[in-house]
Amino acid sequence: MRILTSPGPCRGRGRPGRVRRVTIVRQSRNFDVLGLELGGDVAVPESPIGVVVLARGPGGRDDDERDLRVSNELGKVRVATVRVNLLTTAEQRIDAATAELRFDANLLGVRTIAMIDRLASDGATAGLPGGLLGAHSAAAGCLIAAAARPQWVRAVVSPSGRPDLAGEFLLIARAPTLLVVGEYDTVLRERNEVAADRIAGPTRVALLDDVGHLIDEPGAQALLAEMCRDWFRELLRARTEASAQP
Repeated sequence: MRILTSPGPCRGRGRPGRVRRVTIVRQSRNFDVLGLELGGDVAVPESPIGVVVLARGPGGRDDDERDLRVSNELGKVRVATVRVNLLTTAEQRIDAATAELRFDANLLGVRTIAMIDRLASDGATAGLPGGLLGAHSAAAGCLIAAAARPQWVRAVVSPSGRPDLAGEFLLIARAPTLLVVGEYDTVLRERNEVAADRIAGPTRVALLDDVGHLIDEPGAQALLAEMCRDWFRELLRARTEASAQP
């Protein structure tokens, strides 16, 4: 494991990436995954260089706005996005009442893997290198999937996530991983730093200034979206260019 950047130097905006106007086709759809109907949507830009799954687990009240910001930024650099709820509508109601599914990392991991397998053969995304983004316990599901599908998963981002819930899968998750935590969320920061030391691939822990547990302020969400855009663009484009070499 190699830490690319320690938490301190990750603060602030950094160097903005160049973006240009790109035509994007967005549509809502349901995904048949393991015989379950999972809701979500797809945004595909012209000539995409990769695809990122925005995996939605339970428990995130501001995930819709954050994920839409991330999707829009990724679209600008020709990265397709697939937003998917990893729980069915019925399971979401159960978890809201009992909280019995929100920390089931294995369940979220298996469904993320199944979603990857579907996208790998889908006409719009087949052959594209992939990335994963998951907050809260979905971060653990993403890292489990990264360990299980290393040829597809080229990058991972976890905003306010619980990567530690992936357990021993961290030791074989080799995709470059960006863990983003609010500056004032000391408990989550410690959990992410411990997880970073266990993740097999290059890992960066980044702090968002003046932010607590939830990344719900518009300025913080905009900064997170830019960080995700630059992270995925660099890693997915590198993979695309490498594949194009004779």
